[in-house]
Amino acid sequence: MTRDALKIATIGGGSSYTPELIEGYIKRKDELPIKEIWLVDIEAGKEKLEIVGEMAKRMVKAAGLDWEVHLTLDRREALKDADFVSTQFRVGLLDARIKDERIPLSHGVLGQETNGAGGMFKAFRTIPVILGIIEDMKELCPNAWLVNFTNPAGMVTEAAIKHGGWKKTVGLCNVPIGHRKQAAEKLGVPEEDLFFKFAGINHFHWHRVWDKEGNERTQELIDLIYGPQNEQESHLKNIWDAPFHYEQLKDLGMLPCGYHRYYYIEDEMLKHSVEEFEKGETRAQVVKETEARLFELYKDPKLDYKPKELEQRGGTHYSDAACEMIASIYNDKRTDMVVSTENNGTITDLPYDCVVEVSGPVTSHGHEPYNWGAFPPAARGIIQNMKGMEETVIRAAIDGDYGAALHAFTVNPLVPGGTMAKTLLDELLIAHKDHLPNFSESIAKIEKEQPDTVAYVTELMKSN
Repeated sequence: MTRDALKIATIGGGSSYTPELIEGYIKRKDELPIKEIWLVDIEAGKEKLEIVGEMAKRMVKAAGLDWEVHLTLDRREALKDADFVSTQFRVGLLDARIKDERIPLSHGVLGQETNGAGGMFKAFRTIPVILGIIEDMKELCPNAWLVNFTNPAGMVTEAAIKHGGWKKTVGLCNVPIGHRKQAAEKLGVPEEDLFFKFAGINHFHWHRVWDKEGNERTQELIDLIYGPQNEQESHLKNIWDAPFHYEQLKDLGMLPCGYHRYYYIEDEMLKHSVEEFEKGETRAQVVKETEARLFELYKDPKLDYKPKELEQRGGTHYSDAACEMIASIYNDKRTDMVVSTENNGTITDLPYDCVVEVSGPVTSHGHEPYNWGAFPPAARGIIQNMKGMEETVIRAAIDGDYGAALHAFTVNPLVPGGTMAKTLLDELLIAHKDHLPNFSESIAKIEKEQPDTVAYVTELMKSN
């Protein structure tokens, strides 16, 4: 890129993560000739936008920069002539996440933000919105890059690229960043002296590690992190540290993603989640309380830096990664990053045109993945199933197709098939009716024919 006065727009600018985003830009002030930062949100997020927006202005001023920070509820105003657009929004806010967790858990089924029934419904709510943003971008900023870290990041990114036709899209996740830092710490070497290859899909990837002498250190890291003599610790704030089975990982020969706990040790993770639910302590409720405390801090007119408490929010490093992504594209830095991007044959076990999460350098023309090849059979089967589920979720979200949604629920390994899958689908459709216009006909049918379903959801939400 050659522009020397960048305009960057952030959809979901009232997020509690925005101070990390601003900090990331400030760290790269010599790399990015920023002129305008636009933070945009919806009416329901107006108060938070004003709080975090004023803090962003204080941070920029404290850094001695003359950047313009604009706050708006007009998305089109924010997008007009933007060079980069980042997305960090949550349709339905944290109350929607609470429903995603509590409704499945009330039936003894896993409720989680990006996995299982909750993750699929977050996609149902989010995908139509990202496609609407892209339609505005085609008109208002046709040359902009879209940097998405709205969850479920892989499905949202695939919808943007394959169905929205916005090829200049990259998806980001903070999970690989934590795994890189963990490996460096366990091996006692600088992170930059290690070479990482990640491959899979968002929240469902594996990785291997080599040192600068060319020695693969993957098996050693499996021993150091997951060996029976070690206490397994996750770097993820939002996932319980249930121990993986060491023998299984040794056989696999790859390091797992923290989210693999939901699949490799599903019974333990489910048991823990149900116990939290019964105590009224689901992760969504904890996050809501944490966010409330953060915004109380953000109100302080003297606060002009990112507070350490933000690290407890669960998504630390997301925003800084987005800033590095933008800097690498703008400057053709070729930073090695893990990105959700088009497969294009990188993983031979998955469709050529699907979106995968893989390692590679970020150039001025986008991400160039390192070739991975094929997975061992134990990983191949489950990732193909997961990708098929993702593709079905995306189709259901776009078309509002009840049959496709039920099929996605049936395919997802964290949702019991049959009657339970249909029960959860119907209850979640009722719970999220205000944010699912594509499913309006199916929702109206459930309301008419299943009054007990409506009553159950209403009563459960009252008890929140």
